[in-house]
Amino acid sequence: MTENSIETAPGSEVSALLRVLAGQRRHVLGTLDGLDAEALRRPVLPSGWHCLGLVQHLALDVERFWFRAVVAGDAEVIGGLTSGAEAWKVAPDVPAAAVLDAYRRETELADGVITATAADAGLAWWPHDLFGEPHLHTLRDVLLHVITETACHAGHLDAARELIDGRRWLVLT
Repeated sequence: MTENSIETAPGSEVSALLRVLAGQRRHVLGTLDGLDAEALRRPVLPSGWHCLGLVQHLALDVERFWFRAVVAGDAEVIGGLTSGAEAWKVAPDVPAAAVLDAYRRETELADGVITATAADAGLAWWPHDLFGEPHLHTLRDVLLHVITETACHAGHLDAARELIDGRRWLVLT
């Protein structure tokens, strides 16, 4: 492969990182499987967030932001970015299924960006107003960041789920 070729063949670095990210995404959705709309909106920690808000955050502030805005430089996505904690707030009239479907859709769109981009490709856009000088520089860096953030939030959802109904996600299976 050339230095700038896209490495999406089985066994490539991007494929390996994408498989790990896909596992974390499955963890997020699997942890919530079987919860009804009321339980998905029930805050169980003092900070007040709920599972549905966290999934919307993952869809908008993580998948859409990092892959479609930062990696791909999609002007429409960049222009529609919100600030603050808006993504964590799900309007009462938004069905839970719509939020979960939006997360799935954003992961699919992100996968399109990931598989079309070389691991060492530079970023198309950087939010200097949020983060100052870039601390991530390539698709590889963003993938590792998103894997870490998704895994961290999957753990948050594990704790919330256990508080809601006692169910635990067993990672070793």
